Amino acid sequence: MTPYRDLISNKHKLSPVWPHFTQIEVEKASNCYLYDTKGREYIDFTSGIGVANIGHNHPRVVTAIQAQAEKLIHGQATIVYHQPMLKLVEKLARVLPTSLDNFFFTNSGSEAVESAIKLARHATGKPNIIAFQGGYHGRTVGAMTLTTAKTIYRSNYQPLMPGVHIAPFPYSFRYKNMSPEMLSKWCIHELQHLLKTQTSPEETAAMIIEPVLGEGGYVVPPKHFLANLREICSQKGILLIFDEIQTGFGRTGELFGYEHFNVKPDILLIAKGLASGMPLSGLVANHKLMEHWKAGSHGGTYGGNALACAASIETLRVIHDESLLDNARKSGHHLISRLQSLSEDYSCIGEVRGLGLMVGCEFIDDKKLTRSSIATKIRKYCLDKGLILLTCGTEDHVIRWVPPLTVTIDQLEQALAIFEDALFEVTNREELYDSHS
Repeated sequence: MTPYRDLISNKHKLSPVWPHFTQIEVEKASNCYLYDTKGREYIDFTSGIGVANIGHNHPRVVTAIQAQAEKLIHGQATIVYHQPMLKLVEKLARVLPTSLDNFFFTNSGSEAVESAIKLARHATGKPNIIAFQGGYHGRTVGAMTLTTAKTIYRSNYQPLMPGVHIAPFPYSFRYKNMSPEMLSKWCIHELQHLLKTQTSPEETAAMIIEPVLGEGGYVVPPKHFLANLREICSQKGILLIFDEIQTGFGRTGELFGYEHFNVKPDILLIAKGLASGMPLSGLVANHKLMEHWKAGSHGGTYGGNALACAASIETLRVIHDESLLDNARKSGHHLISRLQSLSEDYSCIGEVRGLGLMVGCEFIDDKKLTRSSIATKIRKYCLDKGLILLTCGTEDHVIRWVPPLTVTIDQLEQALAIFEDALFEVTNREELYDSHS
């Protein structure tokens, strides 16, 4: 066995393209806790960026993976059918609208987005795609072209894929001079203008949007915005794609984010919480739409891997059996209420928002600190005290709370106590301006 100290020396051999928000060398995990190689415990309120929705290493998922590994690890989808994939299709079909009845599986969120672009273009015969400001859809070339959450994802990779147009997203806190209803109407008006000036409906294949912005700042749109998008797409023969890669599988307190808005997409993209950490993503559409996708024009070696499908089946069972949607709503309400209470004492908190356990805390400039530095210093302070949080937003000025759906009120309070200490220390102790920079 390679000595641990030799493994540590291998760190520098990993590509620096990974930013590494912590230096934790994790050895094991359980529910919302990570344990490093020295045995220190961390509260993980990132859930692997929304992947471990039912907690790390849920014993039922571990057992399902072990059992499947003894039977079949890999069965390539263009060569054989295998039971885990067919059972997963049956399981998903039960919780989705009847209009979403045909499935394509791949490995990552970016691959699902790329698949949706190809399907939309094949099915409609039209080239152009409309995405929305602040959206995050991945880092492969097509997905990156649709992404406008931060310039870092696009810088020095251009020119990007042609045929993509960006419409405004109703980010209410950014446009505080308008009510959410007025802002929603303005964004729809600008979208209609875009369809008259940049890409006509006759050449627009699809619109793609996250029901709640993820990397763009955990922003919930006004309720009627998505309904208006649905109406426009239906009227003009444009496909509506919901990227539920982060919002799916209970994260928002419903199984899928679109349920909050009573709007159904033509194409649904899923990943992250789908398989509790196993690489699995999917695209779901109507079979009539899928019939336009020419056989052999798209595919992948590992999509619908047997182990990942087995993990996904058990993940869905756990969400149901343990009433995790109810817990996400209850725990999310408690978290938002407590953060809003803190915002009354700390003027640097501009807004607390979210659905379920997808909660954002946006900072504004305060005293000597910019909103970005406040969020970053708080994140680092919390990490020092054993709480892992992440930032998001264009300037990394939003702390995002992504605990597992299994989280308890006691665990939330433990994390909130650390967060409150961080708020006090960062905003009141000038020496921390340098020590946590």
